[in-house]
Amino acid sequence: MKKLYLWLIAQSKHRHAPWYLALVSFTESSISFIPPDPMMVPMIVAHKERAWFLAFLTTTTSVLGGALGYAIGFYLFDRLGIPILETYGLMDKISAFQTFFHKWGFWAIVVKAFTPIPFKLVTITAGALKFNFWTFMLASIISRGIRFYLEAAIVWKWGQKMNDIIQNNVMVIGSLFIALLIGGFFIVKFWA
Repeated sequence: MKKLYLWLIAQSKHRHAPWYLALVSFTESSISFIPPDPMMVPMIVAHKERAWFLAFLTTTTSVLGGALGYAIGFYLFDRLGIPILETYGLMDKISAFQTFFHKWGFWAIVVKAFTPIPFKLVTITAGALKFNFWTFMLASIISRGIRFYLEAAIVWKWGQKMNDIIQNNVMVIGSLFIALLIGGFFIVKFWA
């Protein structure tokens, strides 16, 4: 994990680093397993003055990736959505998601974007359930924006101190991140 973190810091200094971050953020909301946070944080540490731009970039590309995830669920659910949901063991939980979305709607998306549950599951399911697209986009902008701007603010304020904490505790932080990710999958798989 420490090697990966140091590699991300090295990549954060590359002149094309914002493009890499945009790609990671976009794909995480629709098809990929890699979240943008572990790349955005070292980029802000390396370039504190770009914190707000990087938060904006990550938010924007995450929301656009979410629109792709929504489209996969809406238009390509049988071809792409079902295989993705089957990968996560969610096909038998689709009715529970439907009930959750119908009951909570906008707030379901806002809350889910902050949990360790992969955002792509929310985006594809929202599309498959024909949830209102503009409500979905608004909830995504709010939730992803708060998440990434809050991270940027914390790292901007305590950048080098945060970097030292991360480097000195990378195994603990990495293990916690993996535990949250697995916990998110567990919650989704057995939620109903």
